[in-house]
Amino acid sequence: MEWHEITIASNPDARAEAERIVMDAVGSRDFSEEASFSIKLAMEEAVVNAMKHGNSFDESKQVLLRYGFNGDSFHLVVRDEGRGFDHQHLPDPTDEDHLTLPYGRGIMLMRSYMDDVSYNDQGNEVTLVKFNSPGRKP
Repeated sequence: MEWHEITIASNPDARAEAERIVMDAVGSRDFSEEASFSIKLAMEEAVVNAMKHGNSFDESKQVLLRYGFNGDSFHLVVRDEGRGFDHQHLPDPTDEDHLTLPYGRGIMLMRSYMDDVSYNDQGNEVTLVKFNSPGRKP
């Protein structure tokens, strides 16, 4: 797989440009409208989480986006410079006590739209995978 990397500061303008570059690459690979939408939504969530929770919007800290294609699959790695988090023990955002909170649904959203979502041990890097074939799992 040929990987491409984009490193950006933790600010919204840099995020928008990086996401445009990635989505142009996805568009050039003839991904379905549904798969492209899923990738865009999950990528936005992952990058915002990295900037907000990982880097605390500190513009001196960077976010790495590393992406590539393997046949009919798209792979995206998003890594921040933060301490990470325990991704195995997250509160359930659908629990009644959490329904009215204005946060906490991003990871659930990424898992719903992507075919695979995994984290490194530290919790400061997420890998997202989307197949262009509906229903296919890694």
